[in-house]
Amino acid sequence: MPDTAPPDPLARLSVQPVDPARPVADQIHGGLKTAILQGILPPGCLLSETEVGQRFGASRTPVRDAFTRLREDGLIVTWPSRGSYVAAISEGAVRQAQFLREALELAHVARLCEIGLSPRMQAMLTENIDAQARAAAARDTDRFQSLDDGFHVALAQATGYERAETLLVREKSALDRLRILSLSDGDHIARLLDQHQDILSSILARDTQAALAAMRAHLRVVLTTLADLKSRHAALFDDAPGSN
Repeated sequence: MPDTAPPDPLARLSVQPVDPARPVADQIHGGLKTAILQGILPPGCLLSETEVGQRFGASRTPVRDAFTRLREDGLIVTWPSRGSYVAAISEGAVRQAQFLREALELAHVARLCEIGLSPRMQAMLTENIDAQARAAAARDTDRFQSLDDGFHVALAQATGYERAETLLVREKSALDRLRILSLSDGDHIARLLDQHQDILSSILARDTQAALAAMRAHLRVVLTTLADLKSRHAALFDDAPGSN
């Protein structure tokens, strides 16, 4: 994979200098993660700590912290004496992440059916669904993807368990590029929206079995699209020619 990296992959990355009033490592991590998920930095791109620091106007310490988090996300790999590169999508990592994410999110909906949603969370989730519908109608895939993430994060937050959101965000990182690729299909977006509505309706009805079934079906969609996405975007996967 490193042998195929372009000489200056960061040339395609548009960034603003970091805001010193906010955690610098968070901004660098967020900027690079977004660029990787959107394919601006594809698998095989060399990421130099020095060059990233220069692009963001930051010292190497927060850049190293951001790289550590990207490695934990499974989005970059570091080869001794060779550098850090954007990782290819691993089918094995996708299946493992889906397994772990499903366990977490089924636990979330089971708890929410047990304790119920507060009026504030109910209003937040209802507005999120309404906004998803508007984004779907406008074919705004970036907005829909952000709202999709927000919907699942809100469910985690509603459990009252502080680590629920952190664990969810970490475990679904391996799925995020696959999810974004699938949003190019308008029918797929409509299906996701319907599933989100079913999940929320079942939680509001305190129907545990229906909520679990709706969430399970929703989370397994990524596996049904895996083979097709792998066929259409073979260069992004870790068994593509030249990826190892």
